[in-house]
Amino acid sequence: MLFTDSPACRVFYYFQEICGIPHGSGNTKEISDYCVRFAKEHGLEYYQDELNNVIIIREAAPGYESHRPYVIQGHLDMVCEQEKGRNMDFAKEGLELYEEKGFLKARGTTLGADDGIAVAYMLALLEKEDLKSPRIEAVFTTEEETGMDGAKGIDLSPLQGKDMLNLDSEEEGIFLCGCAGGLVGACDFDLAFRPEKGMSVNLTVGGLEGGHSGSEIDKEHGNAILLLGRVLRELENKCPLYLEKLKGGVKNNAIPREANASFLISPQDRDLCVEYAGELENTLKQEYKNTEKDLHILLEFKEVSVREVLEPQCQQRILDFLYLAPNGVQHTNTDIRGLVETSLNAGIMDSDRQRFHISFSIRSSVKSRKELVSRKLKCLTEALGGYYTATGDYPAWEYRSQSPLRENMCSVYEELFGEKPQITVIHAGLECGLFAEKIPDLDCVSFGPQIDDIHTPREKLSIKSTEKIWEFLIRFLEKGNL
Repeated sequence: MLFTDSPACRVFYYFQEICGIPHGSGNTKEISDYCVRFAKEHGLEYYQDELNNVIIIREAAPGYESHRPYVIQGHLDMVCEQEKGRNMDFAKEGLELYEEKGFLKARGTTLGADDGIAVAYMLALLEKEDLKSPRIEAVFTTEEETGMDGAKGIDLSPLQGKDMLNLDSEEEGIFLCGCAGGLVGACDFDLAFRPEKGMSVNLTVGGLEGGHSGSEIDKEHGNAILLLGRVLRELENKCPLYLEKLKGGVKNNAIPREANASFLISPQDRDLCVEYAGELENTLKQEYKNTEKDLHILLEFKEVSVREVLEPQCQQRILDFLYLAPNGVQHTNTDIRGLVETSLNAGIMDSDRQRFHISFSIRSSVKSRKELVSRKLKCLTEALGGYYTATGDYPAWEYRSQSPLRENMCSVYEELFGEKPQITVIHAGLECGLFAEKIPDLDCVSFGPQIDDIHTPREKLSIKSTEKIWEFLIRFLEKGNL
């Protein structure tokens, strides 16, 4: 067991348990059942639905019966990314944890502290026999990372509380009190093929930092999908190429770190292709010199053969789309300096024998601008002969100017640690907006321990910060909620 001498040892115990259970988005039945078994073993009231959402209720401790309940919430699913060559089966294998310089990490993969640490905190609270607190209504949702379908479909009628602690934040000392809404815009194009003879080439744009498509969209990290599109279009201007297949990215809410394309060229253009790809690599390295130090373009050449390639009209539509598609920050907030208001991220691209597909995560704290970006993407797609669909729409979580919950949390935090927490809103999406739609007059604050590089294989969870937030949770709940 991890950190048996830590004051948060049970938090780390449950986090280790969770990491041993495959729980990527779309694969949450096992971890949902684990939470149900926990509730049964501890004699707690519980609810589980068809979406694998779970609600576990712990009644108020003696002396706290007249206090208002607290809803405490986090999500069960994680983003599954891994380093090139790791070859882990996230559907069947657990994570390999290790400690390094005061942080917990997973070897070669994402750690899933977003939001596994919330689950660990909640289970540790629910089992703590000497915990003095009002009634706790722990809500474990699913599919947060892929459209918040769990929060959209959950029945919250068992809940009594109107004060919610959301444990899905990654910066210690920051209390979040608002977030952007979002949707996924999918662009699809029908494909047609013809035979062509030439030298087969596989081109990869890789080595990028990646990151969360909401909280890190303003960091000027390169998007591998759109950089690949740019390279292909500009390379095509130097030597004719005939596209076969494109692929890049794994999650809409992660900035893609790698993308690749296979195509044919004339054998006599090989040296020209290598030369110009090198020039393009140098250009991109210069443009991203402060944010993408490991950016690279790799070329792999194979034998001359006859292959099925895209019809010229199809190829031009795809390259035009990748060259023209909007991406990144579109508007910044004029009320809160430094906050992104509206953005989009090309997250997943693939192609097969029938179609080319690319999907975008669109975010905005302003509903009309979220819809505007979606309509613009639709116009571009349809102008080039494609089809557009928007799914997974979720609302923004609006900031409350008056929040007794926030005031009480700030008071306890300052009393404990001698410093005031920062109050802000974020560009990333949280489930709080959906809960606010279901629970009238919901007062909510999101917070958590320090987690760096989420949604990437570099993800790491601060051990000291995890202990600090545990101490805060205990003290805050002990204060009660009259």
